[in-house]
Amino acid sequence: MTLRTIDDVSPTTQAAVAALVGALVAAGAFLAWYVSERQLRSVAPAEQPAVPAGIASVLSVLRSSAVVVDADDVVLKASAPAYALGLVSGRELSQPELAALVSDVRRTGEIEQTELVLASPSGSPRHVSARVAPLGSRQVLVLVEDRTRERQLERMRRDFVANVSHELKTPVGAIRLLAEAVQDAADDPEAVIRFSGRMQTESERLTRLVQQIIDLSRLQDDDPLESTDVISVDKVIHHAVDTISTDAEARRISVVVTGETGLTVPGNREQVGAAVSNLVANAVAYSVEDTTVVVSAKAVPDAVEISVIDQGIGIPAAELERIFERFYRVDPARHRSTGGTGLGLSIVKHVAAIHGGDVSVWSVEGQGSTFTLTFPTRNDEEPT
Repeated sequence: MTLRTIDDVSPTTQAAVAALVGALVAAGAFLAWYVSERQLRSVAPAEQPAVPAGIASVLSVLRSSAVVVDADDVVLKASAPAYALGLVSGRELSQPELAALVSDVRRTGEIEQTELVLASPSGSPRHVSARVAPLGSRQVLVLVEDRTRERQLERMRRDFVANVSHELKTPVGAIRLLAEAVQDAADDPEAVIRFSGRMQTESERLTRLVQQIIDLSRLQDDDPLESTDVISVDKVIHHAVDTISTDAEARRISVVVTGETGLTVPGNREQVGAAVSNLVANAVAYSVEDTTVVVSAKAVPDAVEISVIDQGIGIPAAELERIFERFYRVDPARHRSTGGTGLGLSIVKHVAAIHGGDVSVWSVEGQGSTFTLTFPTRNDEEPT
């Protein structure tokens, strides 16, 4: 056999071999590029963030609830408040109303904003303001502000205005009718005296109501005390008892002061005095004739307790949680007969809260009630 070298191969054959080798090399290069691309595609989602870095940074510092969903409604990013509000469950929006809003935005490409009432993990409905906007071509941003507290305050303001209007109508209307009665009875001195006495009673009730509304409005600002005095508990109690003594004597009710003396509490003297006076006045107003009201004070660790104990009509157990609400009345007819405004206990509660204290009640219907005011103590100044 004769060995042939490449020089012995014809030019045509050499060209064919070269073309074949080039084709194999090109095929190998293409295969390598294809495999590389597949590998890059498989790792790209893990290496690149689903939400743009700038957006993710903003969402992390927002106080409102924020959620970003992709084209398949899968949650890509959610802030901590969104989970706390129950907007997200796993990788999905848990509120159907929000999911429907997201679908509308994806379809129209327009920003949507609405008010919703959503169920929450706590079970109570939450009033929220939702704003949904497209984020790029495929993602949607959901921003939700919890407005529940604002709605509650609005409702409280409406109720307060309605209650005040109702309460003012009663004495104002009574005074007007009595004034007309006095005119008609001008020739009857005894009737004039009787009607004018009732007019004085209603005007005093109106004055008391207006003053308590002013006091409560000031207290509800929840402003911290600008300055505090060291208050003599003895003086506060004796002033409250002295103020109510005439009414107590008229109904043969004994008001007895017991307990420790020389105690002091820091705070606003007028506010603390008003709180104690309201409790004593209530005890006398709702006590049965020929009974006793006891006012006592004692020191406990880091606080002073002022208790007012009566033998009156008591409070039903079902009403105990509501008696400190403004204008709430266990027995409206009874309140009208005693001249009550329904604001006294609300004032007591706010005074206690502003001073860092508390007010509690024990009561049995038909046996009486015990209200206890607790104030923190500090004795670094002279009592006033």
